[in-house]
Amino acid sequence: MGEIVNLKQAKKRQARAQATAEAAANRAKHGRTAAEKANDRRAEARRQALLDGARQGPEACAEDG
Repeated sequence: MGEIVNLKQAKKRQARAQATAEAAANRAKHGRTAAEKANDRRAEARRQALLDGARQGPEACAEDG
């Protein structure tokens, strides 16, 4: 014979497991410290400044005046 299972408890157990998995995914997706975010913003600004300084062509001259 099979094992007797309480469906109410099984559903609750499944919901808890799903909520735990979703929480772990959200922590991985959004769980960055303010320092990490600031560091990424500084790196992006540095990269943009480097690219803007290396611009050549008529677009760059038009921006200057």
